[in-house]
Amino acid sequence: MSDKIAKPVNGSYGVIDGVEITEEVIARLAKNAEDGFPGAAFRSPGRPSRSGEQTKAVTVRLSESELAAVMARAEREQRTRSEAIRAALAEWAHATA
Repeated sequence: MSDKIAKPVNGSYGVIDGVEITEEVIARLAKNAEDGFPGAAFRSPGRPSRSGEQTKAVTVRLSESELAAVMARAEREQRTRSEAIRAALAEWAHATA
């Protein structure tokens, strides 16, 4: 990491997404942050929930042939791999012995 501090050239630190970064812009951004970004709507980090319940990612190892079979069926049923695996697990979990 460099110990150099950026210095403006003709009052500008450069341009980001078409916005010239000046001391005035930096001061406005800092004030917005200090004020808690008034008017901004924040969402929770991560993927949106599929249901009202909290979800957890689970890793499962499959052989190449098992994965190919899952993907073939998912494609036939126009589902994603995750949807196909969830459907198979739901069917298995709710089956009576």
